[in-house]
Amino acid sequence: MAPPKYSPISECRDDEYREVAWGLTDLGQKFAPLHINRAKVGEFDVKFEVLYCGVCHSDVHIGCNHLGGSTYPLVPGHELAGKVVEVGSKVTKVQVGDNVGVGVISDSCLDCRNCTLGDEQYCIGGKSVSTYGDKKRYTHIGGNPDSMTYGGYSGSHCLNEHFIMKIPDGVPLEKAGPILCAGITMYDPLRYWGATKGDREMNIGIVGIGGLGTMGIKLAKALGHKVFAISTSAHKEAMAKEKGADGFIVSSDPAQMEAHKMTLDLILNTVSAEHEVMHYVGLLNYNGTIVQLGLVPKPHSVN
Repeated sequence: MAPPKYSPISECRDDEYREVAWGLTDLGQKFAPLHINRAKVGEFDVKFEVLYCGVCHSDVHIGCNHLGGSTYPLVPGHELAGKVVEVGSKVTKVQVGDNVGVGVISDSCLDCRNCTLGDEQYCIGGKSVSTYGDKKRYTHIGGNPDSMTYGGYSGSHCLNEHFIMKIPDGVPLEKAGPILCAGITMYDPLRYWGATKGDREMNIGIVGIGGLGTMGIKLAKALGHKVFAISTSAHKEAMAKEKGADGFIVSSDPAQMEAHKMTLDLILNTVSAEHEVMHYVGLLNYNGTIVQLGLVPKPHSVN
């Protein structure tokens, strides 16, 4: 079999190297092998071999331009997991051989109030830089500052150590990627709304039993709470209970919805299709909270 032909993106500069990737050359095209340019290692940079990369639903949205504004060529992937192969002279966070990961953000101004508080996603000094499909904007890493960012469907990556996360040796690297997206997406609202304090058992509902939903079930159960999976049909009930759900609510069944009225302290809604949010509000206990997490192209209707 003849070797694949790679599409060149641009000539490499002296501070760049050429890497193989898997991406879309234009809207409507199929995935194909191509070449991308990565920055060479600077004094604060970490280069790692990408051994695994999760496939997120948002990769599909952006690859297909469902949200508008997608730029091509496009190399998706923001659940990167790999092993460090080179570090800069001033790197202190990791060393060669460490397992590391990169999530959805790969750079920010690092100087504004929000960045210094550790909330780079709310960068007000300019804008945080997405791991793929975004402009570099800053000079924290070498390479062409006007080039686009490319994600984890690639052989290696090189970033400033600030945006590299060390993965503990006890975490299987092939399972680490989704923690960097679905994991933090579900853990953060659990933490924010009190589920990590350990001072009480909560009744927590998880709407939508997909990638986010199953992650939410496992996290909420591991934190010691009573977990109810919520779906429009019962065909995922066995799987949800295998993941740790204590109960299962079929949202299209009025009797089941009535039986669980005002029983849930916290609902995490992961549904990414158009739906009526108010349908689930009646399940909330006094002073309960519903958190919207699903990426829905159109605004919700809320009464």
